[in-house]
Amino acid sequence: MEFDTIVAISTPMGEGAIAIVRLSGDDAINISDRLFKGVGGKRLTDVMSHTIHYGHMVDPKTGQIAEEVMVSVMKGPKTFTKEDVVEINCHGGLVSVNRVLQLVLNQGARLAEPGEFTKRAFLNGRIDLSQAEAVIDLIRAKTDRAMNVALGQMDGRLSRLIRRLRQEILETLAHVEVNIDYPEYDDVEEMTHKMLLERSKSVKDEIEKLLQTSQQGKILREGLSTVIVGRPNVGKSSLLNSLVQENKAIVTDIPGTTRDVIEEYVNVRGVPLRLLDTAGIRETEDIVERIGVERSRQVLKEADLILLVLNYSDILTEEDKNLFKAVEGMDVIVIVNKTDLPKKMDMDELKDLAKGYKIVTTSLKEDQGIDELEEAISSLFFSGAIEAGDMTYVSNSRHIALLNQAHHAIEEAITGVEAGTPIDIVQIDLTRSWELLGEIIGDSVHESLIDQLFSQFCLGK
Repeated sequence: MEFDTIVAISTPMGEGAIAIVRLSGDDAINISDRLFKGVGGKRLTDVMSHTIHYGHMVDPKTGQIAEEVMVSVMKGPKTFTKEDVVEINCHGGLVSVNRVLQLVLNQGARLAEPGEFTKRAFLNGRIDLSQAEAVIDLIRAKTDRAMNVALGQMDGRLSRLIRRLRQEILETLAHVEVNIDYPEYDDVEEMTHKMLLERSKSVKDEIEKLLQTSQQGKILREGLSTVIVGRPNVGKSSLLNSLVQENKAIVTDIPGTTRDVIEEYVNVRGVPLRLLDTAGIRETEDIVERIGVERSRQVLKEADLILLVLNYSDILTEEDKNLFKAVEGMDVIVIVNKTDLPKKMDMDELKDLAKGYKIVTTSLKEDQGIDELEEAISSLFFSGAIEAGDMTYVSNSRHIALLNQAHHAIEEAITGVEAGTPIDIVQIDLTRSWELLGEIIGDSVHESLIDQLFSQFCLGK
């Protein structure tokens, strides 16, 4: 395929030490060469691949020096996009980087669309779709564990496993076709129902192993939506500040200080939490606080984890009991705060109310109990010392949905075999499973989906 030459700023906008303007395409080196004036008259068209050169960008219209630069030249196919790539390193100011970008655009390059460099890497066959999606996961990773999962996917760990499963299904389908088309061939082993059942179950087991990692993988990729709830003035905002290790929420002795939902990301033992501090849930006449309480109830329904905070120095109230009813059936950790104050809570009554939920005691004022809370959160979703490098995680919602559909298709095939359905009918479900797995790595996927996926990327990547 023929592509035009694209360009974009590949570093964040703002002031910094350096900024990078990246070009990719057949004319990338020629365009850069027309603007570059190197030491001793060096031409970029003559230099070796994967070398960097000092010089100046010169405006061809005026002959004036526009910027002092270092230019990296990388010739295809040994580049990220498999095309000729040039990276112009200039000073990291808004004016300087935009001046360089404008000069390149004036020479005929086109401003890249979001994710277009990665899209070209995919279209040119350097990476598959799951590896391309891992690029954005790597950029957005909020913990080391999440980054390791993305690196494993970028390295092709998931792709290799999916390709192996597709090959296994394909060989089975080919065997079925040979039996149907050439029944008279004695040297071709007959694909019996027993053999078909064994192969289908083998693929099904592998898909199930992948799906078993999906909850943890999705948490690592998207973060655990964690809502802090409780009556006013039990220490919810203090808990947020302790986990974030920064005074993000206002803390006072006045009930109802928090009037809205406050959101922060925090890393807890490698698990990214999207932490939501809510307004204290209670009946109130204050209009603003009432709106906050309603928002609290809404985010409660969408949470992955509930941190239910209670006051050690107060008896369990009807409002506390109503909160336990509201979070019934959800993943909950009960936090009994303010243990530095005199005890009034009946702990036996609390245990009956908690119904097996993990109970952690804290004194946030004296920084006690946070380690136990972090351990409880980590062990609830990552039992044992699971490391991201130990296995192939599925973290992408699109991949999880496709794996579930492929699993259903293979189950239909197994049901058909066990019911004695003719093999040529069973192969329809096997083919469907093969196609769905292909959508994960992009071997069979609609163009509109590709455009949608890459539109989520930042400009210049």
